[in-house]
This record gives sequence, structure tokens and C-alpha cells, in this order.
Amino acid sequence: MLVELAIGDAYGAGFEYAPDAMVHEQNDLSGYRKHPKHNIQPGCYTDDTQMSLAIAEAIASGEPWTRENLAQRFVTAFKQDPREGYANRFYGFLQEINDGTEFLAKIRPHSDKSGAAMRAVPIGIFPNIETVIERCQLQAAITHNTPDGINAAIAASLMAHYFIYNLGPKADLPQFISEWVPGPWTTWWQGKVGAKGLMSVHAALTAVMAHDSLSEILKACIAFTGDVDTVATVALGAAACANEIAPDIPSILTETLENGDYGLDYLRQLDRQLMQAMA
Repeated sequence: MLVELAIGDAYGAGFEYAPDAMVHEQNDLSGYRKHPKHNIQPGCYTDDTQMSLAIAEAIASGEPWTRENLAQRFVTAFKQDPREGYANRFYGFLQEINDGTEFLAKIRPHSDKSGAAMRAVPIGIFPNIETVIERCQLQAAITHNTPDGINAAIAASLMAHYFIYNLGPKADLPQFISEWVPGPWTTWWQGKVGAKGLMSVHAALTAVMAHDSLSEILKACIAFTGDVDTVATVALGAAACANEIAPDIPSILTETLENGDYGLDYLRQLDRQLMQAMA
């Protein structure tokens, strides 16, 4: 889950809001791309993965699922490995605060953008649907305490949950999500993806439903244009857990994914810890 999630994020980072011509010409999975404006180096993931790691670390630790513990996880993840990719204001906010208590005291949690959804996929590993929804609501409300912000996050976590626990055929996934959370899940996303969480998750679900391999899903996520790193993060993280989807990500994308202290090897280790925590 986490390795594929990070690959989707890192690959998408090179194309986030990039010109359509660049996406059309270079979205061939032959390697990571340098964004024409951003300083993120090819093969490096962004805030989508870093915040997903914070969530995954909280799950693997078995610590109480509280606002305080999660906020501290968010701060720790950033402080130990500061990186670009965050929205400018939130990046500055994380630089200024010192701990989770200060985070909760100063955050303005009224966004409907994709920040809560981009980190929600690991929550799908909890074995009970009600637990997935409850824990996703709590984490989302810390920063995105709006109906759309919370619903987008729940939908992302339920995508992963459905595949992890093999709750039905892929064809029934949109109806399954619709039974638990309101949203446009039974229709197809079309066009450029904006910054709102519902847009990213809707596009991710569309890509997953339209293709039966991780490589084609990744290409489809990028082809939407817009906020494609978040789309690819959610889609690949969830789809990696599906029996019906071929795990055919090109080896070059795995081999050249960053592998520092919190890179490929760490992602693999944390993936194993997640599975063991739920065993």
C-alpha cells in the first residue's frame, strides 16, 4: 500500500498543474519527471505521502486514536523530514509550531480541500467499517472539518478497506462507497482536477474503475491534469490492495523512488508493520 501510494505521489508531483502538453508528451511511466516550476527532485514524494506515513505510524504503534496523538504525529513527521509539497500557508504553519498541542490550538480546520483525503488510505486497514469511518472522521476534522473534507477522506479510506478485505468485485466499489458516504461516487469524473478533496477522490475512483492494472491507473490519474499527485496517491494506495488489479508498476519507478531515512525501505517496513498490527 505505502510503496505504491508514494510512487503515485512522486510520479504525480512532476505533473501537478503542469501544462497539458507536458502531460500528454511525458506521461509514459518511463521515469519520474522534474516539475517545470517546483524544486521537488524526481523520485521524491510530497506531503501526501508524508502525512499518510504519520497516519500509518499512528496505526502501527497501537496508541490511542486521539486528536492529540494524531496532531503530534503530523508535526513529528514534518519536523523530522521537512519537504516541499505542502500548501504555502500550511508549510509555514508547520514551521512555526512546536508540537501537537500548539497545532490543535492554532489550526483553522475549515478547509474542504484534499489534505484529509490524501492521508486517509491507510485507515482502510481497520477491519470494521464503522471503525474506519469513525477514525477517518476524527483525523479529517483536525484540519478539514467540513462535510466535503470529511466525506472525501472517508471515501478514500473505504476504497482501500473494500479491497483489503475483498468485500466484493471491483465493479461494485462505487455502490459500496455510496452506501456509507454521500458523494458522486457512481458517476465518472471528467476533466481537470481542482484542489477540493471530493474532486481528487472522485477522479481516483474513476481511474481505478476504468483500468485493471496499476500502470494504467497511474497514467489515467495523471492524464486528468490538475492536482494529479493527490489523485494518484489515493488511487494507487487503494488499488495496490485489490486482487483484480495487476501490480505492474514499472520497476524503474520503484528502483528510483527516494530511499533516504523515510524512503523506499522505510515504506516497505511500515507496510509490514501495518499488516502485522491488524493480524
